[in-house]
Amino acid sequence: MMRVTFVHADGKGRTEVEAEPGSILLDVAQAHLMPLEGTCEGQMACSTCHVIVAKEDFDRLPPASEMEEDMLDLAAGVRRTSRLSCQISLTAEMGALTVHIPSESRNMQGPR
Repeated sequence: MMRVTFVHADGKGRTEVEAEPGSILLDVAQAHLMPLEGTCEGQMACSTCHVIVAKEDFDRLPPASEMEEDMLDLAAGVRRTSRLSCQISLTAEMGALTVHIPSESRNMQGPR
C-alpha cells in the first residue's frame, strides 16, 4: 500500500488515503469523493481530472506523454507540476504522493 494525500481546492483541508500499487490516481480520487470529474474516463480526451502534483513528488513520476501535455494545455490553472490524474499509475516505489485539487474543481461534487 502507498499513501496519497489530496489537498482540497480551498487549500485548507487534506484527505489522506491508502492506495494499492497499480491503481490509477483518478480512480483513487473518485473512490474518496475528490472533486475530479474524469469525463472521458481516462481516454485523455479532456482535462477534467487535472491535479497539481507536489513539487517534491513531481520528479518521481514518469514524464507526461505529448498527448497528455496537449490536454493539459486545455486545463484551467495549469502549473509546471500539473498532470492528468488518469495518467498516473501508482507504484510502491513512490511510497507517498501529494496532489493538490485545483480551485477550478471546487464546483464539482466532493470535499471543499
